[in-house]
Amino acid sequence: MTSSPTPDHLGDPNNEVPLLNIPNLLTVARLIMVPVFGYLVLAVEQTQAAQWASACVFLIAALTDLVDGVWARRYGLVTNFGKIADPIADKALIGTALVALSIQGEIGWWVTGVIIFREVAITLLRFWVIKQGVIPASRGGKVKTVSQIVAIVAFLVPLHGWVDAVAQMSLGVALALTITTGIDYVLKARILPKNG
Repeated sequence: MTSSPTPDHLGDPNNEVPLLNIPNLLTVARLIMVPVFGYLVLAVEQTQAAQWASACVFLIAALTDLVDGVWARRYGLVTNFGKIADPIADKALIGTALVALSIQGEIGWWVTGVIIFREVAITLLRFWVIKQGVIPASRGGKVKTVSQIVAIVAFLVPLHGWVDAVAQMSLGVALALTITTGIDYVLKARILPKNG
């Protein structure tokens, strides 16, 4: 367990940058895609075309989540709006996908409940302790997010066989990392007041 921690980017400094910038636009686009995705996966008859469309919308939205934060930090475009809206958009997208897949019987409700509870609880925790300090995040958090994305896409696409195996394996990894990184965040948050 020697992976070097990276800072919690809620603590990144704000620069004098315009609110209207590419990372924020990507975040807003992701927020807009959440109800579009929800409509495709829940309100439309699940033909193969609809399943491919929902998978594509989800994947595009998820990729904006992987891009906007990196872009903001690399080019000094971190804003308070981005710090707040980005995790909200991320959790809304993942949460909508998990709930939809549970409604369709693809994922157990207990799995969806564990993941959503962790995501909401840790996001609130990060905001709560941000004045005391930032929580170092392990690489496990990024692997967790990628595992969730891979699992959800694999469940959404109308393919079977090896794709089903990828979906189940990725979901197992995501669930394990959801629990372990959640515990890690809580333990790190407990020592922040002593260091503040």
